[in-house]
Amino acid sequence: MKDILLKTALAESIIHCGVGTFEKFAQKFADKQIFVVTDSNVYAIYNSLLINTFGNYKGYVIPAGEESKNPENLLKILKAMLESGMRRNCYVIALGGGVVGDIAGLAASLYMRGTNLVQIPTTLLAQVDSSVGGKTAVDMNGVKNVIGAFYQPEEVIVDPLFLKTLPDRELRCGLGEIVKYAALNKDILDKLLNTENLFSFNFLEDITYDCIAHKAEVVKKDEHDLNGLRKTLNLGHTTGHALELYYGLKSHGEFVLIGMFYELYIAQTLGLCDSEYAEKLKKLISGVIPEIPSFENISKAAEYALHDKKNDDEKISLIVPKAEGKCIEIKICLSEYTKYLLSCSENLRGQK
Repeated sequence: MKDILLKTALAESIIHCGVGTFEKFAQKFADKQIFVVTDSNVYAIYNSLLINTFGNYKGYVIPAGEESKNPENLLKILKAMLESGMRRNCYVIALGGGVVGDIAGLAASLYMRGTNLVQIPTTLLAQVDSSVGGKTAVDMNGVKNVIGAFYQPEEVIVDPLFLKTLPDRELRCGLGEIVKYAALNKDILDKLLNTENLFSFNFLEDITYDCIAHKAEVVKKDEHDLNGLRKTLNLGHTTGHALELYYGLKSHGEFVLIGMFYELYIAQTLGLCDSEYAEKLKKLISGVIPEIPSFENISKAAEYALHDKKNDDEKISLIVPKAEGKCIEIKICLSEYTKYLLSCSENLRGQK
């Protein structure tokens, strides 16, 4: 077990990482007033664990899936908290993946102007990324994370025991974020390139800690996305989000990897990314997704990138790899962005 302290100007989070952290740290909340937010998939698997840990707890179960991350469910959670008699010093416990963590975190930030929040991520993606850093949100009108707040959890419990019930697709989803961190951190890159099995649980436990440690350092220096450093954590996400919103079908992490591949193509085309380094990243991406898809109507998907929160001056902001441990922000107009996506998609189609 290892702990990471994430201390910002306004808050402090302690992140517990490793086997046994749930058993060791979750029990202490049993004698507090708690409200568990989870989804239907997690509830079906872990309700008995929750009862054994917390007794007859109060809570709310949302339907599993990204479509549940909406204002309507947010209000349902807040109403259930009120009807359950939750006080301002209660603890909202988010047990689930990124959707649960985002909506429960936002509910905690709003209820009585803010109550305590504990994140217990159950997916690899949530463990390596979304449960840490205090970003909470819901989607609205097809725009991801448009209603949200920065709200740091008091504690995050990252236990790999939850990974054992995940299908391979969910592991690939989390590996999408892990490869992103490899593009930002040379030490993580070297670990990924030198491991024989990206899906090994021992490897995932080890690399999860490294990814969280990297993110914690970034959040300490730029908690509210003001100086540009935290923007780097969106590498692959602008295009990934656009494709995810338009096409669906694949997981968020898979679309992050696909977005990273397309944005890597843009960086290479513009002469911004070292070719040898680009091949290393492509090798990692293909190790998780063996075949990067081409897309029909990709110009329509490109329009969704205009809604990205990082944009300004009507241009699309992309964080692209430059060299090992280095990335760069570029801003391009929609027509140029669309041209590159079309070119990359056509190249992929020609290789089949």
